[in-house]
Amino acid sequence: MSRAIDKHLQIVGLRIGRETLGLPISLVREIVRVPEITPVPNAPPHIEGVINLRGKIIAVIDLGKRFGEAAIERNSKSRIVVVEMEERLVGLLVNSASEVLRIAPSEIEAPQNVFPDEDMNYVTGVGKLKDRLIILLDLSRILQRAELQRLNQVAELAGEMIEAGASRKR
Repeated sequence: MSRAIDKHLQIVGLRIGRETLGLPISLVREIVRVPEITPVPNAPPHIEGVINLRGKIIAVIDLGKRFGEAAIERNSKSRIVVVEMEERLVGLLVNSASEVLRIAPSEIEAPQNVFPDEDMNYVTGVGKLKDRLIILLDLSRILQRAELQRLNQVAELAGEMIEAGASRKR
């Protein structure tokens, strides 16, 4: 492997609607097919619910809804991207996620040059890859600390509900 490739930013490409977004590969723990998602009462609208991933209860956010777009339409290409933030696992529901992209730092445009609006503060840049543009995301700005704590509470509550249901069946 050449040194030039080593300096490239490695991101996981996600699709939300027609947009390609990118997350640093270091945040992504795994990408899974969409299992049954259990809704959680009184959760914010963009929280789809929770999944049980090998014994861990993980809150799932619909990134389409989170960005004020239409809900992600689930089909065979839909995926949940499991990311780790502040030692918590969070699932991100996306239209598809399949590729690892390598973008040279020289091919990344600063966000203020592209999006002067401060509402887009979760964008760290726009990567140019051949004929495609990839919007690079800062998850810590998409999911603020208070929201992460809320997700943790949702996952804990759902875990307790699942355990209570399982103990009643015994």
